[in-house]
Amino acid sequence: MPRHTPRIEIARAYDVLPDDGSYRVLVDGLWPRGVSKETLKLDGWLKDLAPSADLRKWFNHQPERWDEFRRRYFQELDDQPSQVAELTAIITRQPVLLLYGSRDEQHNNAVALREYLLKYLHKAG
Repeated sequence: MPRHTPRIEIARAYDVLPDDGSYRVLVDGLWPRGVSKETLKLDGWLKDLAPSADLRKWFNHQPERWDEFRRRYFQELDDQPSQVAELTAIITRQPVLLLYGSRDEQHNNAVALREYLLKYLHKAG
């Protein structure tokens, strides 16, 4: 594992995205409406690392459920060790841009996933 802090950035799939050489990965279970594959220029779409449909529906973008959402989502991520390992291996080699579709820029699965990945890498390092 690297000694440096891995670069894991987050961006909305609807924003103008930087062309900075980052590995671009969509981390939502659903494709963002109205966005073309050409626009996103994805390197990967990790549907297995998205929250389950049940968890996504329960959370319903309600900020007051954020802490419980994160707890439940982290449990789901713990059950996906090979997908987490695949993404962390990429993170150790190059910057990663996690793309999401939510309007809420502070309470979404990409924010939670970034937190999870940084803790995972810190424990592994």
